[in-house]
Amino acid sequence: MIRGVIIMNDQGKPRLIRFYEFQFYAVELRMSVILLKWIRFLGRAMIINLQDVRLVYKTFATLYFVFIFDKSENELAMLDLMQVFVETLDKCFSNVCELDIVFNFNKVHTILDEMILGGQVLETSCSEVVMAVEDISK
Repeated sequence: MIRGVIIMNDQGKPRLIRFYEFQFYAVELRMSVILLKWIRFLGRAMIINLQDVRLVYKTFATLYFVFIFDKSENELAMLDLMQVFVETLDKCFSNVCELDIVFNFNKVHTILDEMILGGQVLETSCSEVVMAVEDISK
């Protein structure tokens, strides 16, 4: 199960935070700062194993995308889902940047909801998600 998705800039400011379990919501702000420090410390490592969760992250331009999930999910599948999420954002915003996420947060949440709902993956096709978001936006 996916526990959360965080998008933050290179200064550690969260730009999107979505948790699918209430217990994670209580520590979201501290977690984003700690994540950025870990990411900078570990350098190229894209998978972080904690006690009961795993994190995968990837840098796209000046944004860090972090997926938090439990041990039942595959790390490579999460990296692929992250790539599809970024490609979908690129199609919806034509080369997405930090300002697109800040000023169009409703659309970004809609895209994420089309892909992940309640911690479960619903859709992995970029074109299907784009069509659904366009239908909702009408």
